[in-house]
Amino acid sequence: MRFTPLAKIYYNHIYTKVQHALDDAENVQRILLSHLVKTACDTEWGHNHHYEDIKNYDDFVKNVPINTYEELKSYIDRMRHGEADILWKGKVTWYAKSSGTTNDKSKFIPVSKRYLHDTHYGGGMATVAYYLHNHPKSRLFDGRALMLGGSHQPNYDVPQSLVGDLSAIMIENVPSLINKIREPRKEIALLSDFEQKRKLIAQTTIHKNITNISGVPSWMLSVLNEVLEVSGKHSISEVWPNLEVFFHGGVAFAPYRDAYLDIIAKENMNYMETYNASEGFFGLQTDPADNAMELMTHMGVFYEFIPIENVGDIQSEPVPLWAVETGKNYALVISNTTGLWRYEIGDTIRFTSTKPYKFVITGRTKSYINAFGEELIVDNAERGLEMACQATGAEVCEYTAAPIFMDKQAKCRHQWLIEFSHMPDSVEHFAEVLDKSLQKLNSDYEAKRSKDITLQPLEIIVAKPNVFNDWLASEGKLGGQHKVPRLCNDRKIIEKILALNN
Repeated sequence: MRFTPLAKIYYNHIYTKVQHALDDAENVQRILLSHLVKTACDTEWGHNHHYEDIKNYDDFVKNVPINTYEELKSYIDRMRHGEADILWKGKVTWYAKSSGTTNDKSKFIPVSKRYLHDTHYGGGMATVAYYLHNHPKSRLFDGRALMLGGSHQPNYDVPQSLVGDLSAIMIENVPSLINKIREPRKEIALLSDFEQKRKLIAQTTIHKNITNISGVPSWMLSVLNEVLEVSGKHSISEVWPNLEVFFHGGVAFAPYRDAYLDIIAKENMNYMETYNASEGFFGLQTDPADNAMELMTHMGVFYEFIPIENVGDIQSEPVPLWAVETGKNYALVISNTTGLWRYEIGDTIRFTSTKPYKFVITGRTKSYINAFGEELIVDNAERGLEMACQATGAEVCEYTAAPIFMDKQAKCRHQWLIEFSHMPDSVEHFAEVLDKSLQKLNSDYEAKRSKDITLQPLEIIVAKPNVFNDWLASEGKLGGQHKVPRLCNDRKIIEKILALNN
């Protein structure tokens, strides 16, 4: 029996509802802010910041400071120990463990029931609704969905409280209807040992009718390679002939695109990007012909934006959605239904349109190289690598880069450690193309590279297979939503990975 036609009736309603909200984005954001403030009035945070006096956005700005994780950490830790009405109304029992821009090894993002339902499950519903709208011949629900997730563990000694990857919390609490079409079964999906999980996923799904896959590109690629190993097939399309879409997010897809085209080997395969972070479901690729994502303005997140040049300036205030401009880099600031108030998450975006509000992710506020005034951001790196791959036929699966600081002759350079899934004929030529591409993309980098006076040509070290996974494993971050830092302004991480590479 074909279930997709029945599902489309339901998802058409979801699509209409979401589209209506996005068309009225600015008003929706104002109403949402009022709701957030009203709900948190009787919390400790609400009392401390006089939420009862907040009537509009200007009042909100006056009463509530910009926060990083460090400012909210003590509140969140009390919530993790079972205290109620701290940052958000009631008791929050789930916490998404996340790496990122914090002085600690991990940060713990509260996940309230309201937040999980409205934001993340709501984001998933919107994703499917737009996909079905854009692909009317889809047979998505006539098969199974392979959803790759992480793991969780008990939170302190608080009963029924969990801490772990957001994906694991979602799998643990997913509606029973979704469980009937999802692979793998929960016992496998929540395993903490990624190597064991990958093998079991391959073994249990190779004979299933998988029509869609979802997850972080780097980890999903590892699973797909295991599927080929177990099945003995040459391409994923031979294993799952009805596979039609990969819903991906977590890291930029550009470095992985060619690898996916090779391993799936299917002309009509679709790829749809989402921006689903621990702190919120922020964006969705609503148009297959446009790589920009549309900002989800109605899913429990109120947005503000700091011009990138003002990050760290306590005198500079963010702007609300209705004051953003296209073409500018902004650091993302959010307030949401878990009690993250004016929280700077560390990601940077650039709007490509304001009617509708569409954007691309450009990097991290602390994931950049600016050791010599070059201001190289992740967006530059991703696009430069894509240009170098196109010019040389290479494929990059993982990379990280860091500065080599000035020597006695005031010479310096960027050092790139790259794991290739398909080597270029000449690493030196690849490095030359990458260096020239970065100069085209970034005028500051170009200026510092002028005549090789200060910043020398970049250096590429070829990484041995799986060395980045080895580093993640050594840090206790293998699997889930953990990511390799792309650009670092110091050499702490690259030196650890180089030690493994040697």
